[in-house]
Amino acid sequence: MKRTASANWKGTGKEGKGTVSTQSGVLNDTQYSFSSRFEEGIGTNPEELVGAAHAGCFTMKLSFVISGAGFTPTNIDTKATVTFENGAIPNVHLDVTASVPGLSAEQFAEMAADAKANCPISKLLNTDITMEAKLV
Repeated sequence: MKRTASANWKGTGKEGKGTVSTQSGVLNDTQYSFSSRFEEGIGTNPEELVGAAHAGCFTMKLSFVISGAGFTPTNIDTKATVTFENGAIPNVHLDVTASVPGLSAEQFAEMAADAKANCPISKLLNTDITMEAKLV
């Protein structure tokens, strides 16, 4: 299976502007620019998209790990905070909160660590990944 995404940029790095699109059409010529990346301008940016991909991948992996152990999660929320400094991404922090009937906090911590280490996006990223996981 292969998935595609594309980007187009016109102009200089600071004054130019670009768009990103995905095969599914969820993103279709979605704007990004210097101001959306380095300031608070309108549009998306690569770091936000990496965060969305990581949060989605991790959350689904955690659901698979929990289900594989015989439990059914009723809800899993994950926020990925991608730090962008000096032209690099030194870390990503995952904040996850889940509701899983019958699961102990210790079991949940182990399963969250497994998902963090083994979701495909975690494996792809060459950065420090930290996590705070809460069972509610």
